[in-house]
Amino acid sequence: MSPRSSQSRAHDGEPVKQGGSEARPVRQGAVARYLGELEELGGLKGTDIANITNVSKATVSRWKAGSTKPHPRNELLLSDLHYIVGRLQEYYAPEEIRSWLYARHPQLDGQRAIDLIHDGKAIEVLRVLERLDTGVFL
Repeated sequence: MSPRSSQSRAHDGEPVKQGGSEARPVRQGAVARYLGELEELGGLKGTDIANITNVSKATVSRWKAGSTKPHPRNELLLSDLHYIVGRLQEYYAPEEIRSWLYARHPQLDGQRAIDLIHDGKAIEVLRVLERLDTGVFL
């Protein structure tokens, strides 16, 4: 059996190794941990993660369970979101972090941080956080 034939495609397009009667993820760990921390520390729900990554809530549940892994672009989005939530945790409680991410900010030209992260523009959000670090509060 060739290595290629011992894999199937997961829902999000990433390969999952087949072993016996159940599928095992190729890689597991960081994504599930990030998702748990985003929920616990950032007040974000599976629906929030699904919206930012343009996948179904069921796909997010599979990521959390480790049965599939996100496409690399979504891994990058999750990594950026995780970093930003960690930075916001220095200033806000989890429910405030979620509200901050969804609120429109004058420092972001009226845009929402969550939309900028979704669009791959996390650096713009990080610039606002740098202002928080220097004492210019929002």
